Amino acid sequence: MRPHVHVNKTPGRARWPRPGRTLALTAAAALLSVLLPAAGATARPAPPKVSQPVYDYAGAVRESVWVDTGLDGDRDGRADRVAVDIVRPREPAAAGRKVPVIMDASPYYSCCGRGNESQKKTYDANGAPVGLPLYYDNYFVPRGYAFAAVDLAGTNRSDGCVDVGGRSDVLSAKAVVDWLNGRARGYTTRTGSTPARATGWSTGATGMIGKSWDGTVANGVAATGVRGLKTIVPIGAISSWYDYYFSQGAPLYDSGPEWLSDYVNSPAARARCGHVQQALVDGAPRSGDRTPLWDERDYVPDARKVRASVFAVHGQQDLNVRTNHLGPWWNALAEAGVERKLWLSQTGHVDPFDFRRADWVPTLHRWFDHYLLGYDNGVDREPMADVERAPGRWSTDKVWPPRTTAATTLRPRPATGQGPGGLGLLPARPGATAAFTDDPALSEADWAAHVDVATPEKAAFVSRPLGRDLRLAGSGSVTVTAAPSTTSAHLSAVLVDLGPATIRDYTAAGEGITTLAHRTCWGASTPGDSACYKETEPKTAEVGHTVFSRGWADLGTWADPDKGRPLTPGKARRITIDLAHADHVVPAGHRLALIVAGTDRGLIDPPDTTPSLTLDLARTSARLPLVGGPAAFLRATAVPPPPDAHRSAPSSTPPPGLPAAPRRDGPAIPDAGR
Repeated sequence: MRPHVHVNKTPGRARWPRPGRTLALTAAAALLSVLLPAAGATARPAPPKVSQPVYDYAGAVRESVWVDTGLDGDRDGRADRVAVDIVRPREPAAAGRKVPVIMDASPYYSCCGRGNESQKKTYDANGAPVGLPLYYDNYFVPRGYAFAAVDLAGTNRSDGCVDVGGRSDVLSAKAVVDWLNGRARGYTTRTGSTPARATGWSTGATGMIGKSWDGTVANGVAATGVRGLKTIVPIGAISSWYDYYFSQGAPLYDSGPEWLSDYVNSPAARARCGHVQQALVDGAPRSGDRTPLWDERDYVPDARKVRASVFAVHGQQDLNVRTNHLGPWWNALAEAGVERKLWLSQTGHVDPFDFRRADWVPTLHRWFDHYLLGYDNGVDREPMADVERAPGRWSTDKVWPPRTTAATTLRPRPATGQGPGGLGLLPARPGATAAFTDDPALSEADWAAHVDVATPEKAAFVSRPLGRDLRLAGSGSVTVTAAPSTTSAHLSAVLVDLGPATIRDYTAAGEGITTLAHRTCWGASTPGDSACYKETEPKTAEVGHTVFSRGWADLGTWADPDKGRPLTPGKARRITIDLAHADHVVPAGHRLALIVAGTDRGLIDPPDTTPSLTLDLARTSARLPLVGGPAAFLRATAVPPPPDAHRSAPSSTPPPGLPAAPRRDGPAIPDAGR
């Protein structure tokens, strides 16, 4: 990975707006009186520039435009047009000024809703937009931005078909960026010929933002290298759709992308998009084999084309869009020299507006001010990463992962009694083994709760109690040499912090937050679009162990990661299981555990047999991203834990933990309604 270099990319000279209304002029003058010292006063350094709410939100232009995508996904003989609902300040255009655009392209504006309160778009009797979900328009339009809410092709008021991360999704959103820059055609109606042009009011500078599928589209559009896209803010976003449905050949859900496409398509699209549904069925076999369909929906190889800066946010306990989507994308962006920033929370699939609101909105504000307005406010020189260490308690890193992080190989050793095996730097002797039998009724929560007890469904390996804190930051892997008893087998590998902690309860309904009754307001409101949202607080749990990284694989992909094959009973195969990105500190007094098992209930589907597996421990290892490398592990395990450390001594009574990931009532939805 290349070290991060802070580069001040200024997308254009910042200009103070010249509002056309008395209220706006008064506010701007008041602002300047604050920034400029009085005559004779000692000049002080001017504070960093920040855009101010000087424009009238109630009087903003609210309009709908249909942009020609150049595709005919629904095969009706006409080029598809996607609907773009826009709110922009009226005063700049009246004064001959242009504004940048914040854009959220989503499939959820009519089917499911956006945000913690599941908001949907609303329109007046003439079809003009009245209320747009989330706070982006309320907060940023008064500050000199336009907000564009794009219905992905096939959804709400757009033509075309949803193809779940493919050309239709990505190019329908890219076409809007092109239109904002004068390179695509737009119209005032869905079927008419009256042109609509953005060049009279848009600078072309665009920032895409969104959670889950919305953020995924932002990743995909950025990977096209489209000019004018200055920054993206993907929140809990997918980088490879194959990795949403499979993990190294192991199926994660009992559905494929065809179900998801049908779920979000508009009623009209459902009637005309059967050919897309069939293509998704044919191109995404449940065998787990990688096909050209999945290659088209993998944005990581095109990270080298990204021109935009990236502010990524992800929950480390997101079991919907897991952090294995963040890791490869982050690493590829680093190799491409892309400017990056990262927030890693302890939550599940949750927006930062709902887990760190008071810090998130000002940070996002400064981010957009820098990359869209060109303000030199220093946000690009701040620490690269914010990591949540405990509910509401954050640390920062200048570079992430830290420069001292080094891949360190830890090796399992066999158990000497009825407890777990060991985990350390020294390898097991040749011929040492451990065995388990897949039990699809159990999960990582069950394995971790019984880590100190020999049980038939897992193989557990535990370090000595740590004398110092041990931090893991980045991506790891576990290489397993296993002989199955049947022709199919799925493997799980998890890392566990054994010791008491207070964590966010990511398996609860809020995935780490509790929604409160009272509201706070973020921007201006109108009767049809409130800027006030319910506050939240951390939903916490006291636990005796924490699973903090996990990975799964079909052992049948041992020879070819893109294609599985039947196993030969009794014949050992070697496979490396990638672990999801994580940043976790195992405190002094705790122990680090590696567990290898079969089906992880609620997270992967079981194989078509019930295998027993024997691990060759001399050829099994974990390669982990330790801050400080092997020396840090040696120091942490070479001395006894301090007397006041929270011990995690073995016990015949399993310590408390969170329950298993809940079973899904139906197929997977990237945003699960929030």
